[in-house]
Amino acid sequence: MWRIIIIPACLILAACAAGIGLAPPPNLYRAGTNYPAERVAPSLRTAEPRIFFMTDRAPNGDRYGSDRSQSMAFGAATVKFGKDLDWDELLRRTRADSDADITSLWVPDVTELVRFSSTPLPVERRDGRLGHRADARDIYDGQARAFQTEIAAEIARTGNDRVLVYLHGFNNDFDDSVSALANIWHFAGRGAVPISFTWPAGNGFGPLGYFRDRDAGTFSVHHTKEFLRMLAQMPQVAQIDIVAHSRGNDVATTALRELIIEARGGGRHPKLALKTGTLIMAAPDLDVDIVRQRLQAERFAEAFEQINLYINPSDGALRLSAYLTRSTRLGALRNTDFQPGEIEILRKQSLVHFIRVEDVRGGFGHAYFRDNPAVLSDVALALRTRAFPGGTLRPLEQDAGGVWVLHPNYPLDRLPDLDFLERREQIRDAR
Repeated sequence: MWRIIIIPACLILAACAAGIGLAPPPNLYRAGTNYPAERVAPSLRTAEPRIFFMTDRAPNGDRYGSDRSQSMAFGAATVKFGKDLDWDELLRRTRADSDADITSLWVPDVTELVRFSSTPLPVERRDGRLGHRADARDIYDGQARAFQTEIAAEIARTGNDRVLVYLHGFNNDFDDSVSALANIWHFAGRGAVPISFTWPAGNGFGPLGYFRDRDAGTFSVHHTKEFLRMLAQMPQVAQIDIVAHSRGNDVATTALRELIIEARGGGRHPKLALKTGTLIMAAPDLDVDIVRQRLQAERFAEAFEQINLYINPSDGALRLSAYLTRSTRLGALRNTDFQPGEIEILRKQSLVHFIRVEDVRGGFGHAYFRDNPAVLSDVALALRTRAFPGGTLRPLEQDAGGVWVLHPNYPLDRLPDLDFLERREQIRDAR
């Protein structure tokens, strides 16, 4: 019996770690229009962009492995789209139809720019209170300023004052994390500073590796909070959008929940304090009951412009996760799993949108957020236009239960000319 269970488990969970290539062109761009090439900063018009990272993985040669580090490292990785592509050829493949060649993504070099002190910082008791030692705090604050200086320089270099943060899932290695973000960032129009928070996943295949990765994610919550807090404190940063996949949703939402409670405790509105914009939760490997009690009960959604939650009831990896944990997983919900009226209340009051991905093909239906042309189209539209589902700019339709339905050919021919709309917006801003 265990052999019957564990062998398929290893195969399904290993699927989360598949190598990353350039995804097929989103449906949004296949007619040869809508990619905002003219709005991409000249310094970013390259097939070898820099993708930033913050990590608490331990160093492993010129990369970072699956072991944990008590200290964070910030740096930049070059992600190369193919071996010999230039910008014009990359644009052609971005806009081409489904017969276009798929390009591999490579990470030829990684540069660590800032190494933080180990946490927790040493403490001492003063006047009856426990606090960080002043000398240790001063050093750590200096490291935080060095990180912020690097991000401020990138904002000045590119003109992009939004930040796009990505948190990967189970069994992803370092190169997977920055390559997956390169895919999302590129197809969303390169209009933000891309930073992957890459936590020490990749602790082996199968159930044992899965649970080791779960603990590694819990370990990384403190560092995720520190990272997001440092970003939010920067006057140069206008807004922070977050994309999380699979178990990365647990790392992200746990850290954000604690930051939201902290902001309210300090008398500040969470969204203003954290500068959070759109949250995209793709295939979230989260216990539904825990989400209701820890996120909904804390009014978690108040911190965001909107939350887009992509689900696939046929997700093989989440079905296995449900078997291992004996709980319903958020990213595999069916309409019958919702309480009466729950979807409508979440949509209207909390701006939470459940989006069911239809007819997912290939693999185990878990990595669709980064390689499905319809999903990539909606993610790009959400990040570029800030529009809610169901309108002109995101023409999704609802089923009878109130769940948005994303068909394989979305967005069909119902989308307006984004190039024209964005040029008009640019002219209006100039006036």
